[in-house]
Amino acid sequence: MSTSPTPSEKEQKDKDDSAREAEEQAKLPYKWTQTIQDLDITVAVPGNLRGKDIVVEMKKTYLKVGVKGQDPIIDGPLPHDIHPSESTWTLEPTTTGKEISIHLDKTNKMQWWASVTSNAPYFLDTSKIQPENSKLGDLDGETRGMVEKMMYDQRQKEMGKPTSEEQSKLDMLENFKKQHPEMDFSNAKFG
Repeated sequence: MSTSPTPSEKEQKDKDDSAREAEEQAKLPYKWTQTIQDLDITVAVPGNLRGKDIVVEMKKTYLKVGVKGQDPIIDGPLPHDIHPSESTWTLEPTTTGKEISIHLDKTNKMQWWASVTSNAPYFLDTSKIQPENSKLGDLDGETRGMVEKMMYDQRQKEMGKPTSEEQSKLDMLENFKKQHPEMDFSNAKFG
């Protein structure tokens, strides 16, 4: 019979997993971060390089980043689609040289990525990602509408009032009653 881990064992496992993930990510030849909407990658390169020395190929399902004449630093299929026309890269000076900064605009703005490419050697456990709180204005129209409806329904429940779906059903019932005055609903039970 297997037993569930205690809260302290689970906490220790989460810490160990997090430390292992951080160690694995540190081994990558690039650094990356993400929000629910986009992904940012930085790649350190020598300070004597110029933009024309850099190779960055961004396609809907593929990314290649490197220095001309050398093996690519990143080269592989993306785990999810991006908007190439909304994605950018720049070469920026740093205190130790330069870095290629890549910004990928995710097509699906409701999905966390476990890695930059599908063939990356290490993957994040996306179930443990703690998203930042976002403002309603940051969300696209459809997502914003869904969140506003959920918030409205939650407030209605707290006040003991019907949710938007329940109100819609009640309105339909009232319309039906008006259309059929000959029917007696006095003993009908709903719920």
